[in-house]
Amino acid sequence: MKDLLITRPLPDDVLAAARAQFSVTVRLNNLPMQADELRDALRNFDLVLPTLGDAFDARVFADVGTPRTKLLANFGVGFNHIDTQAAKAAGVVVTNTPGAVTDATADVAMTLMLMSARRAGEGERLVRSGQWRGWHPTQMLGLHLSGKTVGIVGMGRIGQAIAARCHFGFGMAVKYWNRSEKDLPFPADRVAELTALAAQVDVLVAAVPGGADTQHLFDADVFAAMPKYAHFINISRGEVVQEAALIAALQAEEIGGAGLDVYEFEPKVPEALRKLENVTLLPHLGTAALEVRTQMGMMAVDNLIAFDRGQTPPNLV
Repeated sequence: MKDLLITRPLPDDVLAAARAQFSVTVRLNNLPMQADELRDALRNFDLVLPTLGDAFDARVFADVGTPRTKLLANFGVGFNHIDTQAAKAAGVVVTNTPGAVTDATADVAMTLMLMSARRAGEGERLVRSGQWRGWHPTQMLGLHLSGKTVGIVGMGRIGQAIAARCHFGFGMAVKYWNRSEKDLPFPADRVAELTALAAQVDVLVAAVPGGADTQHLFDADVFAAMPKYAHFINISRGEVVQEAALIAALQAEEIGGAGLDVYEFEPKVPEALRKLENVTLLPHLGTAALEVRTQMGMMAVDNLIAFDRGQTPPNLV
C-alpha cells in the first residue's frame, strides 16, 4: 500500500475511505504545515492530501529536488497555496475538489449579504451587550436586498450559484465582471471594467480565484467607485482584497458595509477591522458543513485512488 499523508484531521468517513486503500498518516494539527514539515512530506510519502495554507511553493520543491511524493490531492477548490508549475517540473501531479464547495460557499455569500445589509452582526452584539432598549421605527435601518442590483466579480461555478440565488430568490438584477461572456440561465449583464461595475451595484461580491492575477484586485479605486450605501462581500480569497484600502473605506463610511469570510493575512484579522461595526466577520466558514467537507474529502480520495491505479484523476488542475 502506498504511504499517504493527510495534513489535517478530516471527517471520519473520509479517513475510513482513505485507510481502506492506503497506509495513512494523519497530521493531528489544524494549523498550516511549517517549512520543515512541507519538505519532509515530499521526501517521505508517496501521496499527500494537503489543504489551505500548506504552502508548497517553488522554494519547497527546489529544496527537495526529486520528491518521493507524486500527487498532491488538495482538499479544496482553491490551490493557490501550491505552485503548480514547480510541482509539474518536479513530477508532482496536483488535483482539487471543485463542485463540492459550490452551493455551500454560495450560501455563505448570501449569509454575509443579508448580515451586512441588515446589520445583523451589529444587532446581535447590541442584544448580547444588554444595551438594547426595545424596538422603535428608526432602529438600525439597513439596506433592503430584494429588487436591488448585485455585481458578481468572477462568474465561475460559485459566482453563478450566488447570482442564481440573488436573481431567483431575491429578484435582484445581476451584473458581472468576468474574462469572458457567460451563457447563463437568467438575465445578467457583463460589465467590462471592474470600477464601472462597482459604480452600478448595491452589493459587490468577490468570487474570483486567488493567485497573482487577482491579488489586490479590489483596491481603493474599486471601493471609491462604489455607491456610499453599497456593500462589499468576499467569499473567495483574502489576498484578492487590499485590506488596508477596505479598512480605510469602512472607517470613512465611503461604503455601506462589508461581509468577509476570508482575510488577506488569514488567520490574522487586523484590530482596526475587528473594531468596526459596519463589517461582518466570519472565520472562513465557506464549506463548513459536515456533509460538504465529507464530500470534498471523498473527491480527494477518488483522485488519489484513480492516480494510484494509473488512471487520470478526475480533478486535475
